[in-house]
Amino acid sequence: MSSDRRCLLDVRNLHTEFVTYDGVVKAVSGVDFEIRSGESLALVGETGCGKSVTAYSVLRLIRPPGRIAEGEVIFNGQDLLKISERELEEIRGSKIAMIFQEPMTSLNPVFTIGDQLAFVLMKHKKVTRKEALQQSVEVIKKVRIADPHRVARQYPHELSGGMRQRVLIAMALSLSPELVICDEATTYLDVTVQAQILRLVNDLRKKINASMLLITHNLGVVAHNCNRVAVMYAGTIVETSDVATLFDDPKHPYVQGLLKSIPILTKNINRLESIPGTVPSLIHPPSGCRFHPRCNRAMPLCKNRKPLLLNVGDRQHVACHLYDGESNLGE
Repeated sequence: MSSDRRCLLDVRNLHTEFVTYDGVVKAVSGVDFEIRSGESLALVGETGCGKSVTAYSVLRLIRPPGRIAEGEVIFNGQDLLKISERELEEIRGSKIAMIFQEPMTSLNPVFTIGDQLAFVLMKHKKVTRKEALQQSVEVIKKVRIADPHRVARQYPHELSGGMRQRVLIAMALSLSPELVICDEATTYLDVTVQAQILRLVNDLRKKINASMLLITHNLGVVAHNCNRVAVMYAGTIVETSDVATLFDDPKHPYVQGLLKSIPILTKNINRLESIPGTVPSLIHPPSGCRFHPRCNRAMPLCKNRKPLLLNVGDRQHVACHLYDGESNLGE
């Protein structure tokens, strides 16, 4: 990946929270990352760590009782958190597209596939309904669905899960967006179909030179589909790097623990390692580094001061006091 590609998306100090009867859930706390033109970034972490909330925040899809409390989302030099809803509607779909987890909740059950694709095309390309319906068949054909004319006349419930996911991909990429957000889009599919869908997304996005933000908890998916990776823990990003570096030389103790818990076919391991403890509450998260209660290398400093995401190599960043030069300062 060429390092001189322009920065397409720059997320800075993003905070998103949800008000509940038990208290304020600090779902995303000070998240920073960037995506360059043509690049694919994976956002990885356990369930509940804030991956999808981060993705939804980028497009301002957070609804009450949630709110984006602070931060900047700079897309093509424009802060998406400061523009009007009308301006943002012009960007959603045409410039930034999203492929959601569950197609049955993303597709309208009372309209045909062709009608739903045609609506998207008519809204953004200003074509007639007849032209949009014709183009929708061509869009379906691009995602390698057999008999696209028949599928265009069908309703979502008449298609298999894999076909519905292909339709969502067709809808997301029909307008040649600059950024595609893929939110755990293969979670409910079997392994074989998962691989086909991810290969399809990658092939199509490369043809239009789109960047991708891939939300996943599967590091195997990351290894085969992304250039770079950002690892989240309890609402914060703890490490970012290119994929090869993350697997070869992980820095953060949490990331090291994650990789040790993955089975390796070429090694005879009787027992996989696990990270002790449990994920903390995001209503009352730990002070300082949120991972310190589970970290086997925690120091007194870790309990009192939140580590910054610092550069430790070629576009490799880690939020850990082991690398910030302050570990010798004590408390």
